[in-house]
This record gives sequence, structure tokens and C-alpha cells, in this order.
Amino acid sequence: MKSVPIKISVLFIVYMASLFSLFAQDEDTPSENFFEEFQNAASAEDRFNYFFNTPNPYTENSAYDWLEVVNLYLNHSVKTNDTTAITHYNLLKSQIQFDLGNFDKSIALSKEIYLKKSELELPSKNILLELMDKAYAGLELFDKQIEIRKEKKRLGINTNIAFYDIYSNLGLHEEAMEDYFENEKKNVDEQNYFGQAIFWNNVGSYLRLDKEYPTALSNYNKASAFMKLFQSDILIEKSELEELDGKIIAAVIEGNIGKSYLKLKNPERAIPFLERSIDSLTTYNAGKYSAELIENKLDIAECYLKLGGLDDLEKATDYLIGAQRPRKIENVIKGNRLTASYYALTNNHKAASDYHKKNERIYDSISDSKARLYQKQLSAVIGADKANTERMMEEQREAIKQSKIELDEKDKNISYIFIFLVFALLGITGLVYAYMRSIKSQRLIAEQKRIIENSLVEKDSLLKEIHHRVKNNLQMVSSLLSLQTKNTRSKAAIEALEEGKSRVKAMALIHQKLYQNDDLSVIEMQGYIESLINSVQSVYKKGGHSISITIDAEGVELDIDRAIPFGLILNELVSNSFKYAFPENDEHGKIYIHLRKINGQDGFFEYTDNGVGLPEDTKERTNSSMGIRLMNRLANQLQSKLNIDNTTEGVRFWFNFK
Repeated sequence: MKSVPIKISVLFIVYMASLFSLFAQDEDTPSENFFEEFQNAASAEDRFNYFFNTPNPYTENSAYDWLEVVNLYLNHSVKTNDTTAITHYNLLKSQIQFDLGNFDKSIALSKEIYLKKSELELPSKNILLELMDKAYAGLELFDKQIEIRKEKKRLGINTNIAFYDIYSNLGLHEEAMEDYFENEKKNVDEQNYFGQAIFWNNVGSYLRLDKEYPTALSNYNKASAFMKLFQSDILIEKSELEELDGKIIAAVIEGNIGKSYLKLKNPERAIPFLERSIDSLTTYNAGKYSAELIENKLDIAECYLKLGGLDDLEKATDYLIGAQRPRKIENVIKGNRLTASYYALTNNHKAASDYHKKNERIYDSISDSKARLYQKQLSAVIGADKANTERMMEEQREAIKQSKIELDEKDKNISYIFIFLVFALLGITGLVYAYMRSIKSQRLIAEQKRIIENSLVEKDSLLKEIHHRVKNNLQMVSSLLSLQTKNTRSKAAIEALEEGKSRVKAMALIHQKLYQNDDLSVIEMQGYIESLINSVQSVYKKGGHSISITIDAEGVELDIDRAIPFGLILNELVSNSFKYAFPENDEHGKIYIHLRKINGQDGFFEYTDNGVGLPEDTKERTNSSMGIRLMNRLANQLQSKLNIDNTTEGVRFWFNFK
């Protein structure tokens, strides 16, 4: 009941803040002309600082007007050989080209400045590196992004190198979301409404790109609530730049909510959110290239095409025309697809066919080259991530080593003090001497206990980080195999790659379960087997969802040396059942998995299915079948022998292990 007055108080504050903002809007405030103020500045440095501290310089004059006047100042600086002014104006030109969406031109100018970055002050270096980071992202040159982020780390601009956005741009949305949530959630203060809004919006975007639309929508709504708190809180002092950033982020969040409703097949509800987002981005981001604005216009055009009325089709064409000059290839393809849909709905099938052919030409020109480029980019990210992990581990080892040295020094100092006290207190009675010795011993025991506890905590954290990184690297190997599968036409090669990917996933699950457990020495097998079955079902969907699977492994735990060969054996057995045991997709198909520990030491494993069983020449095929040979070798690792019974209905495998 106590929460009711609190909610009423919050609503009252929000209401008063809204009234305050309305009154503030009614006041006559003089309009500032940024273009004239820029030209009236006394020096190149003053113009540089004024431009980069202006909320949006393009409200009165276009980016092309700014480019023209900056070129005039640049030419004058070249004539007077003012090298500092030349650098400032070239960096201004690079920013303006970026704002126009000309990422290649922006990078060309920035690279010339980057060669002389040692001459720049730290704030100017920060502007340059942030600009190059965003421009390389726009050009999808992620390996170059990594180099820039390493330089920011070296200069102390960033304390850590993050890869979340690069993972997502490479299609690894789930990995991006997991790492982002795990590493960034603890860094966002609960009272930092602006930071909370950005955090939950990013989480929502990773989920939406991973096609988890309902969960993404929930996170976007949470981000929107935090942004409203930020904008309505009159106790937070905000600069003009912060006010503008808040309005732009709020518009982006509304657009993302609209995108989610569209993906949930609710275009009527999506349209108001997309319209408000488009209006706000057009107003507050005027004159700048905005990928979000183009995507919102394409999405709202898709909404109206889905509604299909005559007025709706007319509105769709207006937004399609307004979404011109997309930079991302996926937006170009989407624009062509939506335009083809419009012409198909208006019975202009020739025009629709022309736009479909445009997309076919785009697919033909980029499919192979983009796959190779993404493989190269992914390899670069994996290498950088591995180097980053090794660097973190080395820093932790150095910190532990330094801590040990300091503790040794403290122990030496304590020993010296003790010796001094012994000589100083020789005349004290034996009782006092024994008492002091007791105090000393207890203090040393407590210190040693604290050191041991801290070392154990650091060891557990380090082991969890290692298992987490191993799991991520194995998932990246799986992604590389998926990319290779798309570029392979041989059915046998595709099947071999899919089997390899399944085995890699089985091992990745082991490491995932380890870093999620409090006890890093063992794996709870019931949960692991359930996760493994789900992973295999996602690969062999044929017959996989109509088969009844019973798992009896409750309470059984194995260490990693036994869990890995066991998981690979089970992966082979379940894969073979899905592929061969039920060719008619029998709804009465059953799989039974039994795992037990006997006397707390020995183990017993049994796997049965009621499928068609093994062929009659199984023994002859044993030497040529890679799957059976692999299972026999894995059983040998468990100090056991794989037994096969094909005399009853289906097939039965079992073995005892130590």
C-alpha cells in the first residue's frame, strides 16, 4: 500500500514538468544563426570548437553551405601555410561529409589527419577517432574499426575494447546481446535514466535482429519509459547537446517500437510510432544523413503496402520516394522489393519485374564477395577478441603477481617489527609474551585466510571467463562452418560440415554449462542433455518435433574429461536417430536416454529408439562408418566399450564407464 503515494508523487512531478516545458515553449526566445556565429569567430580553433559544440548546425543552412564556407577558410589557410588551421578545417570537412552520408570521403580526409595525429590535442584526437570508428562502421570495414578502438584504448580514451556492435553487424546477434548484457549492465547506474534508455534500447535491437520480437518490444518499452523520466526530470541539469541527444534517442526508440509491431504483423499499431519517429528525426537531425530515418520510411511504406487501400498505396509511394539514397545494401534491396510490391499491387507487372531483376543483379554481384569479406572480417574479430582476452588474463596475472609481492613485503615488515618488539620486550613476563605471540599468530592466520579466499575467487572468475571465451570461440567456429556451407554446392560436403558444426556445438555446450555453474569442476547432465537435444533438433527438423524423447539422468554429474566424450557420443546417437531411424516421420517414434551412477563411482549409460534399427551388414560397415568409429574411440576414452543390440525393435546402445 505504501507504493500508491509514491506513484502519485511521481505522476505529479511528471505532470508539473510537462506544464513547465509547455510554458517554456511559449516564451519568445531569439533564434540563433549558427552559420553567422561560425563565420564571426576570431580564429580557426574558435570555429572548430564552436562547430563541434553546436547541437545541430544544419537547422538554418544545409551541410553543403557549411562545406562551401569551410573550403574557403581551408584555401586561405593553405595559402598562409597555417598547418594547425589546415588540420582543423580538414577535420571539419570530414565531419560534414560524414553527416552527408559520404563515408568514403570522410575516411579519405580523416586518414590524412590520422597520419599526423601526434600533433593533435587529446580532445581533437578523440573527435577524429570517434569519427573514423563510425565511418568505418558505415563502410562495414570492421577490421579497421578494431584498429581504431585499439588506438583509443592506447590513448586512454576508452578503458576497454568492446565488440558488441561488430558482432551484431556480422550477424552474431545472440553473442552480441549476451556479451553486452553481461559486461555493460553493471556499469549503468539505476538513477542514470539516459544511460538506462540507451542500454535497454541496444538490448532490444540485438533481440529484434535475432527475431525475438516480443522480448525486443518489452525492452524497447522499458527504454522509452526511462527516456521519458530523463526528459521530464527538472532536477537534472541538461546542456543543449544533451537535450538534443535525448530527443533523437527518443525518436530512435519509437521507431524501433514501430519496427517490432511491424514484425509482429500489426502494421496499424506500428504506423503511429514510425510517423512520430520520422517527424522527430526530420526535425532534430535536420541536414544529417540518418540510416534510422531511411529504415523507418521503408518500414512505414511496408505497413501501408500491407494495408493495401488506395490511399494507403499512395502514402506508401510517398515514403518510398522519401527514403532515397540508402547507403546500406540491405536497405537498397528492401526499397527495390517494396517498390516491386507496389507495382504488383497496381497491376504494373513489368515495372515490378524490373525491380525484382535489380535485386537479382545485386544478389549476383555481392553474394560471393560479401561472404568472403564477412569471413575475413569475422576472422579479424575472432583474432582481436582472442588477443583482448589474452591481454585481460595477462593483466590479471600481473595484478596477482604484484599483489603477492606486496604481501611478501608486508610479511617482511611484520617480521622486522616482531623482531624489534622481541628485543624491546625481553623483560616482560612470560604470560604477556605468550599473549602477544597468540595475537600475532591469529593475525597471520586471518591474513593468510583472506589471501587464500581472494585467490580462490580470482581463480573462479578467471576460469569462468576462460570457459566463456572458449564457448564464444567455438560458436564463431560454428558460424564459420555455416558461412562455408552457404558457399558449398556438394551435398556430401554440406552434410559433413553440418555434422562438424553439430559436434562443435556439443563441445560449446559443455563450456557454457561450466561457466554458468557455481561449481566449475562438474556438469549437471540432465540439463546438459536437454540442451544438446534441443541443439540437434534445430539442425534435423525432419521428424524431430514428433518424436517422444525421455531423459533419465537426474542428479548425475560428470567432470569435463568425461562429459566431452559422453556429449559427442550422445550427439552422434541422437543425430543418427533423427536422420535414419524414422524415415516415415512416425508420430509414435520414441527415444529413451538413461544415465546412472552406481555406488557413487561407476556409471551406466543406455540409449534406445524404436526406429527401423541398424542395417543387417552393420558389423561390416563398422570399419567404414566414421560415426561408429568415432563413438568407439570416445568410449575407449571413458575406459569402456560400446555395446550394440539390434535384435529387438529399433536399436539399443549401452556401456559401463568409470
